[in-house]
Amino acid sequence: MRRAVTGTPALRRLADRFVAGETLDQAVASTTGLVDRGLHVTIDHLGEDTLDAADAAATRDAYLALLGQLTDLGLSGQVEVSVKLSALGQKLATDAEQVTLANAVAICEAARVAGTTVTVDMEDHTTVDATLGTVRDLRGEYPWVGAVLQSCLRRTEADCADLSTAGSRVRLVKGAYAEPASVAHPAKRDVDLAYVRCMRTLMASKAYPMIATHDLRMVEIAESLGTELGREPGSYEFQMLYGIRAAEQRDLAARDHLVRVYLPYGEDWYGYFMRRLAERPANLAFFARSLFSR
Repeated sequence: MRRAVTGTPALRRLADRFVAGETLDQAVASTTGLVDRGLHVTIDHLGEDTLDAADAAATRDAYLALLGQLTDLGLSGQVEVSVKLSALGQKLATDAEQVTLANAVAICEAARVAGTTVTVDMEDHTTVDATLGTVRDLRGEYPWVGAVLQSCLRRTEADCADLSTAGSRVRLVKGAYAEPASVAHPAKRDVDLAYVRCMRTLMASKAYPMIATHDLRMVEIAESLGTELGREPGSYEFQMLYGIRAAEQRDLAARDHLVRVYLPYGEDWYGYFMRRLAERPANLAFFARSLFSR
């Protein structure tokens, strides 16, 4: 399958729609183009489930190089980074917590020097407690570190209430992982309703909501909540994936919303691309529709 996708021009072009290349230079070029169009960006260096400390260190160093490049190019005011803790050592057999935190601190310190921020991605339900624990540790020194919550999980509304504090940056997503019904809402309607309840909690608080969705109904509800609750422009933002709903991204930005594009890059793009298709059957149709509706 890897040979088929990477060796077939049409399939590779499909992947290129959603992944901004394998190299730092390619990622920076795509980022510059988005910023020039009035968009903000969060960059994800692809890779997760690292089982070797050397690989975790390499991921850390890739982020340090990225942040240095953003600084040199004057992009750090519009661009931040997103990191997966499993790429920094969260699943190592030994010293996982210490290695992960040390790598994350190095990235956050580089972001502080660059004048930008870091958002810690959320992965499957088995990592939630560890991930939120690391976010709490990081916020002691770097209070601007962002957290991610998934409305598909039954626990998320309680987590959302806990994180809805002044200045707390929270990215709200529906969640793309296939989770068991024991911990997640099995019905899409319930996921959507939980998403709206979490949006209201965040919007009504002094937190900084990052509304990450391609569901235009949720976008409309977020705008209505912003108006209802007296949110000023720039006191929350919308986030969408690179290559999806680009026209809607530009439209929201034209209406004075801050719109941030989640831009993944790296040699591990094949794994990222296929996981996005495999996590939920609906993703395959979603990506296919996006290919013809740029």
